[in-house]
Amino acid sequence: MTEQTTNIDPWQMAIKQLDKVGEILKIDENILKLLKHPIRIVESNFPVVMDDGRVEIFTGFRVHHTENLPNKGGIRFSPNVTKEEVMALAFWMTFKCAVVGLPYSGAKGGVICNPREMSQKEIEKVTRRYTYQMINVFNPKGDIPAPDINTNAQTMAWIYDSYSMYKGHSELGVVTGKPVELGGSLGRASATGRGVFFVTRQALQKLGLPVEGATVAIQGFGNVGSWFARIVAEHGAKVVAISDWKGGIYNEAGLDVEDLYKYVYENPENTDKTVVGYSKITKKITNQELFALEVDVLAPCAIEGVITKDNAGDIKAKILVEGANGPTTPGADEILQKKEILVFPDVLANAGGVTVSYFEWVQGNDALFWKEEEVNSKLEEIIVRAFDSVYDYADSCCNKDFRTAAYAIALERIVKQYELRGIYP
Repeated sequence: MTEQTTNIDPWQMAIKQLDKVGEILKIDENILKLLKHPIRIVESNFPVVMDDGRVEIFTGFRVHHTENLPNKGGIRFSPNVTKEEVMALAFWMTFKCAVVGLPYSGAKGGVICNPREMSQKEIEKVTRRYTYQMINVFNPKGDIPAPDINTNAQTMAWIYDSYSMYKGHSELGVVTGKPVELGGSLGRASATGRGVFFVTRQALQKLGLPVEGATVAIQGFGNVGSWFARIVAEHGAKVVAISDWKGGIYNEAGLDVEDLYKYVYENPENTDKTVVGYSKITKKITNQELFALEVDVLAPCAIEGVITKDNAGDIKAKILVEGANGPTTPGADEILQKKEILVFPDVLANAGGVTVSYFEWVQGNDALFWKEEEVNSKLEEIIVRAFDSVYDYADSCCNKDFRTAAYAIALERIVKQYELRGIYP
C-alpha cells in the first residue's frame, strides 16, 4: 500500500462519523460512550540491533476496539504511525466487519519505522520483536493480525513463525495473509482490490453504466490500488490515471495497467516501487490533479484523510469508491453530498481483505482449504449482499448518503451485540 503524510486526526474523524449516525438512530449514550473508548491499547518500546551494530528503539501499538467478538485487524509499518491512527483504524474495522456480517470486532496494529530505509533483515528483526512484545495479545481465538501498509505475506510468515515457536506448536489461525505454503488462502492477495472492484461494478450498474469503457482514476498503487487497477482493467474499464507517494501519471486514452505493474514491481531498477518514471505515453500529474479529473470513478486507495474540505470541491467523478481506510473527512463528505457525488465508504468498499482473511482463518482452523474460484465466489456473494443492503438503506432514508447508511446498519448490529452480551460484570 502507499503512504503519504496528512495533518488529519483520524480518531476525531471516526468520532464525528459515530456521533452523526448515533444521533440519527437515537442510540443509547452509554453504548456510544463504549464505542468512543477502545477496550485495550497496548504500547511497547522495544530494542532492535541494526545491521551496523547500533541499537534502535522502536514503538509499536496494538488496539482492540471492542471485545464482543474476536478482534481482527492489520499491522502497518510506517514512520507516520500514531496511537490515534491505530485507534481509528481499529474503530473502522469494527464497523467494516459489522457491515459485511463477519464475526469479528476491530483491531489494528502499527510500528513506527520506515521500511524504505531498512534492510530485509532489519524488517524481520522488527517484526519478530514486535510479535514477542505482543505475544500475550495475539491469539488465534481472540486477536488475529493481517497485512496492512508496508507489511505483506512475508511479514505475516515471520509473525506466524515467531508466535508458533514461542507457543511450542504451529498456530495456523493466529495470523492471516500468510503465504499459501504456510496455510494462507488462495485469493487473499487480491481480495481487497477485488472487493473494491465488486463495489465499483455494482455502483456503475446503479447509474446505468457498464464497467467496460468506464473511466477510472486511482490514488495509490500498493496492494489495494494495483489489484483494483488490474481487475477493473481486465473488465474493460479505462484506467486513465494512477498516483502514489511520489506522484502520478495520466493518459486520457488509458494506461497499460499490466505493463505499469511490471514496471513498478518487477523492475529491479525501480527501487522506490513507484509509478513515477513510467514514460510510455503518459504525462506527470500530482495527487491533487488526479482528484480533480473528470472521470466516472475515483478510487482513493492509499491512506486516511486525503480528501478534505479543501479539495472536495474540485472532485468531478460520478462515483467515489474508498479503497483506503478513512480517506474522506467529514467536512469533505458534506461537500460531496451537496455535489451529488456517490460516495461508497471504506467500511463497505474496503471489506474484501478482511472477508478473505476470515475465510483463511476458517480454513486454517479446520485445516481444510478451498479453491481460488470458491474464495472469489464467496467474496463476491458477501460484498454484493452488503452493497445491496447499504444501497437500499441509503435510498430509502438517507438521501443516498451511503456512509451514513453503512454506519447505521453496522451500528444497529453492534448495539445488538451489547444488548445480547450485556456489560460484564
